[in-house]
Amino acid sequence: PVPARCVLIFYPHTSNWDTAIGLCVKFMIGLSIRFAGKDTLFKVPFLGPLLVRWGGIPVNRREHTGFIEQMTAEFRRNAEFRLALAPEGTRSRTEHWKSGFYHLARAADVPLALGFIDYPQRMLGVGAYLDLTGDPATDMARIRAFYAGKRGRHPENQSPIQLRDESPAAG
Repeated sequence: PVPARCVLIFYPHTSNWDTAIGLCVKFMIGLSIRFAGKDTLFKVPFLGPLLVRWGGIPVNRREHTGFIEQMTAEFRRNAEFRLALAPEGTRSRTEHWKSGFYHLARAADVPLALGFIDYPQRMLGVGAYLDLTGDPATDMARIRAFYAGKRGRHPENQSPIQLRDESPAAG
């Protein structure tokens, strides 16, 4: 069963198709899932209002806007609130994941759902729910173990599964 409140991370996110496929699955299963996306997408005529209607929340990634605090307040206000995020923050390769998903799940005291897409296996789903310990090294090791072997549409764009403060050897 899917928890009524959780932060859902989706990895790997290497293609625009990931979003389209994810939205199709969201509509097929009929589960209320909100998702964060870069704010510039929401400024595209006709697309922006659709994204909002479908559960999108625009995020300004260029500056600190208090997103974690705002979403924590949403979790506190709502008995049912699921928020999907791409921890890489982009479809391109980065050297580390953004840590907002981790801080949000801890601040809101909700489970972390591990969503995935594996193009070679033609699979998509949520494979685990984690209650984070507060020890990023331990939690990220569990997350890395879960995502081992999962491949995106463009595997060369997959980012190492590590936070900025972790040792590069960990990823």
